[in-house]
Amino acid sequence: MPSGEEMLISEFYEARVRDLMDIRVWDLPIIEKDAAIPLVLSILDGKTHVWVVESLKTKELVGVITRHDILQILAPPRTYYGVFSLPKLYHHGIEGRAEDIMTKHPITCQPDDTVADALKKMIRHNIRRLAVVTDRTIEGELTLRNLISKFYKATQYYPLNEETPR
Repeated sequence: MPSGEEMLISEFYEARVRDLMDIRVWDLPIIEKDAAIPLVLSILDGKTHVWVVESLKTKELVGVITRHDILQILAPPRTYYGVFSLPKLYHHGIEGRAEDIMTKHPITCQPDDTVADALKKMIRHNIRRLAVVTDRTIEGELTLRNLISKFYKATQYYPLNEETPR
C-alpha cells in the first residue's frame, strides 16, 4: 500500500491544470496590446506580470509583460546591452504601447495538461507562470505561487513524514 507521501506526490503531479489553475479571469492582470505604458506600470506596481491580449472581448493571448521586462523602461538613456553581439539600445521611457515591450508568444499550457507537464515547462523556460489557454484564448493562469500553496495544503492532509505528529 502506498504511503501518504507517495499518494500526495502521485496525485499532485497527475492532477490536471484545470483543477489547480486560477480561473478568476476577471481578477487576472490582463490588458490590451495597445494599452499605454503607464497603465502597464500601474498594474505591475501590484502584480508580478500582466497578460497581453488582442482585445478584452476576445481575450486572445498575444504576449506577457513581467517586472523584468520593465528594465528597458527604467534603464538610463543610451544604455546599450549586447544581445547576440549586436548592441541594443534600451530606454523606451513611457512612450509606446504594451505590445512594444511585451514578450511575444508566451509559454502556455492547456487545461487538460498534467501539473507535471506544466512544471516541466516552467523549469525548462525558467518562468514562474503559465497562461492556461484554449484555442489561444486565456482561460486562467497557473503560477508557481499557486502550485506551492496547493502542494503545502496537500501536505497538511497527507503529512510527508507520517511519523511526525502535526
